[in-house]
Formats: sequence, C-alpha cells, structure tokens
Amino acid sequence: MVRVNRENRSKFYTVKCPDCENEQKIFQRASSVVDCVVCGKVLAEPKGGNADIKAEIIAEHE
Repeated sequence: MVRVNRENRSKFYTVKCPDCENEQKIFQRASSVVDCVVCGKVLAEPKGGNADIKAEIIAEHE
C-alpha cells in the first residue's frame, strides 16, 4: 500500500475589518458568508472553491 503525503491545501487568514478594524480569523474556503463579529460587515462570501475575501489580509496560517 502506498501512502501519499498530502499537503494541507487550505489556509486560515487573519483579516482586518475595513469599518471597525476588528481582527478575526477566517477560513480560505468558507462555505457561508462570514460577517464581522463586532459591526456585522461582510468579510468573505463563498465563490466556488475559495471564498471572496473583502477585508484586508494581515496574516496567513496553515
């Protein structure tokens, strides 16, 4: 049996809300709309595979 070493192809991002500057982590492939927990602004929307991120990406986490 051959074992394939699969890389983690998905990432988490730390993003900053453009309205209230709150920082929160979101999944790169979010399957639902992600709102800011403070002000409610939409930070990411699902678009096929990867999410359409509408906030400033501060850092990437694997």
